[in-house]
Amino acid sequence: MTITVYGSPLSPFVRKVRVMLAEKRLEYNLDPVSPFAPPPGFGDISPLKRIPVMRDDSEGPDAVLADSSAICAYLERKHSAPALYPSKAFDYGRALWFEEYADSDFVATTGLGMFRPVVVNRLMKKDADMALATDTWENKVPRFLEYYERELGTRSHFVGDSFGIADIAVASPFVNVAHAGFAPDTARYPNLVRFLRATLARPSFATCIESERKALASLGLDYAL
Repeated sequence: MTITVYGSPLSPFVRKVRVMLAEKRLEYNLDPVSPFAPPPGFGDISPLKRIPVMRDDSEGPDAVLADSSAICAYLERKHSAPALYPSKAFDYGRALWFEEYADSDFVATTGLGMFRPVVVNRLMKKDADMALATDTWENKVPRFLEYYERELGTRSHFVGDSFGIADIAVASPFVNVAHAGFAPDTARYPNLVRFLRATLARPSFATCIESERKALASLGLDYAL
């Protein structure tokens, strides 16, 4: 086993990389580094002090990459089958856009406004701030859900005709949203709900979700999806 992923399994970015590795059928070791209490020297391999970081010993003792997007792009280039990035130029650009949209604005909004005040608070033995989470869900998240619903339409995937990085990136943060107790309304967002149910049922996602739910079981949280 030459690949090590450093980061918390509850991170949507770590989950994105783990799903990528599973879809590529690559074995790896997960080292559960917390971004809130990183080990000494972590800044040397992650200058932004963020997770995940990946080490690939097959490339040499100092072969480390920080940032989930960089890691996924590297894995695609090194292990091309099955292809998880589109081959057509415009589709490729669209996939990168959906990845960026999910990784930046959507994760920031739902992470700070929902996952942290509910799940992280519980992990830190604090009361969940459900008022903040509900306000975020009702007033800040709908624009994302409406955009995803519209862009997906009746298709099975966000870009092209096969499962890929855009689907992974879009779906991963919704696991954190579900851990906090929220899920899109089926009547309002039928296409998005259909997509999420199918995508998160894939073994690559389902394995992560099962282990995460076990880890959070003692907190009394209800997984919403």
